[in-house]
Amino acid sequence: MNQEKPGTEQIIYYDTYALYAIALGQENYLSFAKGFHIKTSLMNLYELYYSLLRDGKEQLAEKFLLRILPSCIEITSDIVKNAAKFRLENSRLKLSYIDCLGYTIAKSHNIKFLTGDLGFRDLQDVIFVR
Repeated sequence: MNQEKPGTEQIIYYDTYALYAIALGQENYLSFAKGFHIKTSLMNLYELYYSLLRDGKEQLAEKFLLRILPSCIEITSDIVKNAAKFRLENSRLKLSYIDCLGYTIAKSHNIKFLTGDLGFRDLQDVIFVR
């Protein structure tokens, strides 16, 4: 299991699982709520916004949308192709499209991928927190 202690100037890609945990104030993710440069994608932000709306937390969804939107990394056609290949090569892990996209973005920018998704637990450059 890849776990890291939080640092102060580290750039990390936050998947939806991590963003949602932070939005809800989950204890295991509190150390990742501050002191990091958060990176994510518009797709992860979409998934977060939907999940918070679904759970009746529209104000929180709006707050996080405005806060995180400037941290979104552009999704290029090369990232889309590489994410599709990654998902196909790892189909046994049953990873979502958006998670594969996020992991591929993180890899392409040489940054760690923060998640609690079990499918990523043993992959390279993953910070797994559950």
